[in-house]
Amino acid sequence: MDSFDKHILSLLQKDSTLSTSEIAEQVGLSTTPCWRRIQAMEKSGVIKARVALADPEKLNVGLTIFVMVKTNQHNPNWLATFAEIADEFEEIVEFYRMSGAVDYLLRVVVPDMKAYDNFYKKLITKTDFADISSSFAMEEIKYTTALPVSYL
Repeated sequence: MDSFDKHILSLLQKDSTLSTSEIAEQVGLSTTPCWRRIQAMEKSGVIKARVALADPEKLNVGLTIFVMVKTNQHNPNWLATFAEIADEFEEIVEFYRMSGAVDYLLRVVVPDMKAYDNFYKKLITKTDFADISSSFAMEEIKYTTALPVSYL
């Protein structure tokens, strides 16, 4: 990837609704070469998808909870089962396997504490956990889906 590709990718990560001609103008290319570069990044998987980012408050899921999960089942079958369980819950918007004291980290979004309590009660019936703890986000300081392109 050259500087044109990086610039194109940066622009698309900030606003995927930009037209190819708008992007081309901003990066200093004509429309066709710019379109080809975008197509190449999509084909190679650099651009995985173009999505709309919704406002959690307007969708009534303004409470963000980070759920730390510990297990005593460190095997592929348990992980596969847990991953399937996580897919069942639309409230789980991110799911990570971690190093350190916590085995898995979930980011969960719900409307309020009562909704989280209902989510939690459903989650703990699905499989065995050694420990689950939750931290509630009080304020979002920074949030972006744009990844840095400077390391390319």
